[in-house]
Amino acid sequence: MNFDSVLLEHMMEPKNYGELESHNSEGIGKNPENGEKVIVFLDVKGSDPKIEDISFQAIGCMTTVTAGSIITSEAKGLTFTRAQDLIAATLGILDDVPPEEAACSEMVVLALKAAMDTYMERRKDFEFPVISYKIENSCYPQNNIPVEDMKDD
Repeated sequence: MNFDSVLLEHMMEPKNYGELESHNSEGIGKNPENGEKVIVFLDVKGSDPKIEDISFQAIGCMTTVTAGSIITSEAKGLTFTRAQDLIAATLGILDDVPPEEAACSEMVVLALKAAMDTYMERRKDFEFPVISYKIENSCYPQNNIPVEDMKDD
């Protein structure tokens, strides 16, 4: 199966979408520019935390949902150490992608990181609130300057 067919499969039939009924952590990634959000739900087990099950929900575009499907599929079954490697590798790849194309995937990865960080904090304090991280990339092409930022000289 080539990359295009995998991408199309996740786009047409997203995996792991919806709230995970038996979750013990969640985390949020958000885009402050347009209000899009992703929440990742985790069911974590073991003293060396392992993602037994994972799901996500998104208020966002099809790219966000597709990225959520792919990233959660890759993260399922990983220990936190391996999931951190997945997060680092994904963010590294996104460094080479135009910011407006990287924003949606970054939001999903940050939601996964937030869910893992929330889980670790809840090991110390069961009532610890859900962690939320904001993306750094912009959804808007960098060559399109908002009209209000243009000035007559």
